Amino acid sequence: METKAVHKYVRISPQKCRLVVDRVRGLKIGEALEMLDFSRQKSGALVKKVLRSAIASAEHNHGLDIDELFISKAVVDQGPTFKRYRARAKGRPGHILKPTSHITIAVSDRRN
Repeated sequence: METKAVHKYVRISPQKCRLVVDRVRGLKIGEALEMLDFSRQKSGALVKKVLRSAIASAEHNHGLDIDELFISKAVVDQGPTFKRYRARAKGRPGHILKPTSHITIAVSDRRN
């Protein structure tokens, strides 16, 4: 049984978030949580939050054993980019792009 959790419109660059997600993909839940606990990056806490949500959903809704779970799918997609402007010389705008991400994590109790 596979259960997933999604966190949308996270204010972090997808490229930065993928660095953390790539390290935990395919790991058992205990190992992944331990790795995320000691991650110094902002995205580590965000990914951990989504992972805990997927674990809670698997345990509560499907009655799965936490010790048997592993991360079967972990994806970071690009969300909409907030566009802001700042005044620059000669009346021109300086573009400021603020990217967002969609983090999706799926946990499963069996390997396919």
